[in-house]
Amino acid sequence: MTFLPPRLYVDVHILQTVPPANLNRDDQGNPKEAYYGGTRRSRVSSQAWKRATRMYFTQHLPAHDAATRTRRVASALTGRIVGRTGLDEKNAGRLADALLAPLKISAGRKQGDTAYLLFYGHRQLDNVVGLVSERAAELAALDDKALQVEVEQLAVAAQFSSGHPLDVALFGRMVADIAALRVDAAVQVAHALSTHAVSLEFDYFTAVDDLAEEERETGAGMIGTIGFNSATLYRYATVGLHQLRENLGDDAAAVEGVRKFLTAFARSVPSGYRNSFAHQTLPSLVSVVVRSDQPVNLVTAYEEPVAPSAGIAAASARRLAAEHRTAVDGWGDTPVFTAACHGFRDETAQRLEEAFGPAVTFPELLDGLDGHLSAAIAEAAR
Repeated sequence: MTFLPPRLYVDVHILQTVPPANLNRDDQGNPKEAYYGGTRRSRVSSQAWKRATRMYFTQHLPAHDAATRTRRVASALTGRIVGRTGLDEKNAGRLADALLAPLKISAGRKQGDTAYLLFYGHRQLDNVVGLVSERAAELAALDDKALQVEVEQLAVAAQFSSGHPLDVALFGRMVADIAALRVDAAVQVAHALSTHAVSLEFDYFTAVDDLAEEERETGAGMIGTIGFNSATLYRYATVGLHQLRENLGDDAAAVEGVRKFLTAFARSVPSGYRNSFAHQTLPSLVSVVVRSDQPVNLVTAYEEPVAPSAGIAAASARRLAAEHRTAVDGWGDTPVFTAACHGFRDETAQRLEEAFGPAVTFPELLDGLDGHLSAAIAEAAR
């Protein structure tokens, strides 16, 4: 891996209009909200959209390249030992516990669970099994003390400290009591906020008992309410290319990782009440800005909420373009690359072109970004 002198941040700005939905609910079951600029806004937490992005990876990446976040890592390791070595579950579980013991991960309340969620790659867990696969029966026959002595000579921690899958490299891994297992996140994701004020609404619904209807009984079989709102959301994330390269240990993999993240982040939608609202939409605007100075969240474009009128998405796009120009002109920090994918026309399209360049298709945006990042890395290697 080559050294990249200037740090590069890939800022992603997205405008996405969502119909009546409850993407991310609070403790009352209603859509999450926030006050911003003195008005109530629709909000989708960063955790919700990061999970949606990870689930997109799960659906579109090969299983061995995926990752899992769970307290049940011992159970997962046991299953892999059984499948690969033929040991019975009891002996495989004993071997799994011994393999994880040197990591000194705090135990959870439930037998076999860790005290916190551990984020690991499927390939990493397979590598741990590979350390004992040829000696599994021999090791299982040892008593607890002798087994622990043998296992402590194996490089178990090293299997979790390298070869990270993309989602661990992107989103990081926090292990409070084991510094060697920590992975600094290469991605930061902001809470999505509506560009305008919103009001919470309720859907009053009834469900009919089919058999009661046949017997001419009156009344509903079930009555309930679901909170919802609709909004044009501003979404923001930033990828530190330098950190992603460090986590993956490979230049080409880092560039491809940015492409995969941008694809997943743009196309994913949190699944809350998805069957009730069918709220899956595509963004009306995706803009990418590569900077060498620092990440810049442009949510300040909406500190004054967009007025409720026809074309909230278009007005929001013009605000975003203006805020980007303000950031560039006022601070003098010219981005090293910009691109935008959108379907706006007339004045809105003109403003966006002045800020981010001519509109391109999403595949063209990805290809252009790939080319720029690869060229930057190649230039740094000279």
